[in-house]
Order: sequence, then C-alpha cells, then structure tokens
Amino acid sequence: MSYYKLLGLDKEPFSTSPDPRFLYLSSEHKAALCRLEVAISLKRGMSVIMGDVGTGKTSLSRKLAQSLNKKDNATFHMVLNPYFKTQKQFLSHLVKLFHIDMPSRRANGMELMEAIECFLFRSGVEDGRTIVLLVDEAQILPDYVFEILRILLNYETNEYKILQLVLVGQMELLPRISQMHNLWDRIALRYVLNPLDEKELGECIRFRLAQAGYSGNNALFSDEAVKLIFEHTQGYPRKFTLLCHNALEGLVMYDKKVVDGESIRRLIGSEVEPVQECTRRTAGVA
Repeated sequence: MSYYKLLGLDKEPFSTSPDPRFLYLSSEHKAALCRLEVAISLKRGMSVIMGDVGTGKTSLSRKLAQSLNKKDNATFHMVLNPYFKTQKQFLSHLVKLFHIDMPSRRANGMELMEAIECFLFRSGVEDGRTIVLLVDEAQILPDYVFEILRILLNYETNEYKILQLVLVGQMELLPRISQMHNLWDRIALRYVLNPLDEKELGECIRFRLAQAGYSGNNALFSDEAVKLIFEHTQGYPRKFTLLCHNALEGLVMYDKKVVDGESIRRLIGSEVEPVQECTRRTAGVA
C-alpha cells in the first residue's frame, strides 16, 4: 500500500512547492490578496508585497495568478528570476514575456522600449485589458531595472496606470526602494506578510490535510503537537510544512495513528543533533 493510502490521503499535503490549492489564507494572506486584487482592478499602478523568507510570498503570487487568469480582460505575466546583467537583457525579456513581435533581433534598447510602450497602449488602452507584471525575488533587482520599471509606470491615461506592477520580495527590498524617492512615491500598496499565529497554524494543517483528501474522523496532529510545531517554527509556513511532512513520514515508519508531542520532540531533536555532531567533529580537526 502506498504512503498516501496508509495515511488516508490522495496526495502530498505538505509539499513546499507553491501550489495555490494548498495556500491557506490566513488573516495576513487574505488581506494581502484582497488588497492586491483591489489595487489591480482599480489600476492604481505599483504594489509591493514583502516578508521574511518562508512567509508564503511565492504561494500568494501563484494564488493571485490563478485568480487573474480566470478573468477575460486580464493579462498576467511573472518574472521568476529577476537578475539581469544589462538593461537590454531585461527589455528583451519583457518583449518575449509580452509576446511582442520585433522586426529585428538586433534591436537596441530604445527600440525595445518603444515596442513595449506601443504594446502597453494598444493592449491596455485600445483593447481595454488589465496588464499585470509580477516580479518575484524583487530584492535582487539591479538599480537600472528599477529605473526602467519607473519609466513604464509613467505610462498612463487621465484615469489610470496602464501597467499594474507587483513587486514581491524579502525585507531587504524595503530599504532599497525607500531610497529611490521617484519610485517610492509611485507605490499604491505596501504590505508586509507576517507568520501565522498558533490558531492559524493548526487551521492550516487541517486545511492542507483536507486538500490532500484526508477525511478521517480523528485529527492526525494532536493539540500538543501543534503547539510544539508553532513554538519551534514560529508560524513560518515553509518551516512548519517541512516539519509536518517529516511527522507524517514518522507515522508510517513507527506505525502510529497520530502525530503527538513525543513525535515532534523527536523530530526537533534530530534537527539539532546532527549540527552538534558536526560541530564536535569540526572542533577536533587541527
């Protein structure tokens, strides 16, 4: 019998991949998503979502993409790796992303910029579409890319911004853009994602299990286990999903029915012991 069937599941409930079906909308994520959708629908221009590593920013991005892709008048584009060596490389990437036909492969930066401008006005104004560009890991964007984005945000009608830009990044993004006053002033929405509280963490565990097909009458995680998981991970989604995955593996390995406090304490201890052993070995090397 498969791992999933032994646990009464149809699929992996605690994958760290950003599957929007498994995004539990905590109060933080729900507020961020709602405010993003409002800012985009009103075509206010630039939105910035920030948070520490593992707070669910990328999962939120995929949820937004899923929502926008259902709308007939919206065009959603995402930049996953925002490091570009030159301005031309970034502009060329946008041209490909927007599916803009260029008459020449040797177009210079000015020609690429003009082609993007024509696309934005044709699609965003003449065709009345909402054009959304989301940049993930925006904290590593080179300064010259920020300048190009600032110029693109200047394209507007009397009523709205033509490009809806969403920057998603770690907290290092904040001091960078705060120093760029001509960009900072254009931000319509700023939101910082925080970790889940203990109650939401428990709800998230149950939600993910249900999404994975679990329909048992008994909870797979005891209250004590949830409390220990929260204390160890402080509610960071990436941390507690990994711990929960390991806990389910333990159920199968030890033929248990419930993840209890003892199971979580053992897993937490196994995280610490290898580090201590490595430290001892390193200290013994002359």
